Amino acid sequence: MRRFKSILPILILIFYAFPSWGQTPDVILSKIDSVQNAFSDMSATEQMRLIDEENRIKERVVEIQQKGKELRMVRFREPADVRGVGFLRLASDRLYLYLPAFRKVRRIASSATNENFMGTDFTYEDMSRSSYSEDYLARDMSMQNGQYRLLLEPKSGADVNYHHLVIFADTSNYVLRKVEFYNREEEKTKELTINDVENIDGYWMGKTMSMKSLEENHETVLKLSDIRFDQGLSDSEFSQRTLKRPIR
Repeated sequence: MRRFKSILPILILIFYAFPSWGQTPDVILSKIDSVQNAFSDMSATEQMRLIDEENRIKERVVEIQQKGKELRMVRFREPADVRGVGFLRLASDRLYLYLPAFRKVRRIASSATNENFMGTDFTYEDMSRSSYSEDYLARDMSMQNGQYRLLLEPKSGADVNYHHLVIFADTSNYVLRKVEFYNREEEKTKELTINDVENIDGYWMGKTMSMKSLEENHETVLKLSDIRFDQGLSDSEFSQRTLKRPIR
């Protein structure tokens, strides 16, 4: 009995040092998804910087809106040559692109979801992603630098363009901090990092994101501002008609 009492504090210390014990990889992934989609809706302004291999920079200003996991709209406000260009995601993974010069909304075919969006390092698939557990299974979990590290492999029949992903999240709040993207040849091609994490109105949000293409030596940096949650956005705000509406 005396020996058990001496061991018990050590067991308690180990338990708190390794908070993932007793949690399966898929449970942790579900918690990460829940944190990313905890709000009913959100809107924000993005300051976008495109940085090429010679460190030349192009700047953009983008307005984003999201409702739930399925409705998302992205519209360029500045500069003038991309003003009004928009991206829309609807339920059932229906993706649309609007180019004001042609005054026509074009549906993005599933075969084109691996193409980059408007010169950024985000593909259409990346742009539409709001949940990882919908298409991926967490096959392995470990701890690295004080964060959860999960290996994600596509579910059978999932329409995705990556062989697998490796994601990292904080152990204290399950906030996503990094995603490594591997192509079908199992080569790491891109890396997304998320920083400046804050609790805003009760929701955890990374205010700075950087997507780096390792193949092209190109980077897209996004800085969020004017973040608003739970405004009561209606489904009608996410429509092809709204996508074509002039930017005010």
